Amino acid sequence: MVYPFRPGPEVGGPAGESYAVALVRSADAAGVTGLLRRLRFTGWIAPVQDGWLPVVAVPGDGAVASGRRGIVGVGEALAGGLGASVLVARVLADRQLALVAWADGEEAGRYVSDPAREPGAEEDVLDDPLGLEDVASIAAVAGHPERGGELTEVLREPLDPDSVIESERLSRVLRLLGLPTWLVAVAALPRDIPTGPGARELARLGVGRSGPAAVILPRMIRRRRRPPPVFADPPQGSSGMDLWLM
Repeated sequence: MVYPFRPGPEVGGPAGESYAVALVRSADAAGVTGLLRRLRFTGWIAPVQDGWLPVVAVPGDGAVASGRRGIVGVGEALAGGLGASVLVARVLADRQLALVAWADGEEAGRYVSDPAREPGAEEDVLDDPLGLEDVASIAAVAGHPERGGELTEVLREPLDPDSVIESERLSRVLRLLGLPTWLVAVAALPRDIPTGPGARELARLGVGRSGPAAVILPRMIRRRRRPPPVFADPPQGSSGMDLWLM
């Protein structure tokens, strides 16, 4: 079943982007690309930087590989298939930030800033950050276990939706963990990314294919589908229904 959706910012708040990237701890670009082809992945593969190979999903808020995988599913497949450490970051309409990490193929933790903003979430899902207890493990996967406490404080902080967007928080996270800060601008592709690689330096895949097919096939084959949520069963609060009316 196809689920059209377009999460957006609140009325009166700043406009935001949706984008997603998986950072693979591997210098084997050919191995990563081969697995992405088998997954029928759609997106971009950037050059290795400081030991991390960035994989950008297109679209960032939808299914981008076989099996209705979103970027989290792609990250899981890359970690398991390569036995690698992988760090996934996803931003939805600049109102939700999700982080998921795997260490040597095994999941280390996952975090979502606001589960209530997950597409398809029930109305009574709580909007408190989920997964803060895993943040130290995520910092360790990034190579900075000593910054787990500071990262937890950054991710615990509530943001004012009228003045701060999740891309700003992600920029702080990337700087703190020594990861490429240009990742917050990947929504600009296929144009050159400021402070990052030029468009010609990135390889494009469309449903696992390269060349002209990478542009044409996604439009013909893959409709926008909703991937599974980062947390399958987030905490829920009271529905607010007056029991005297039942």
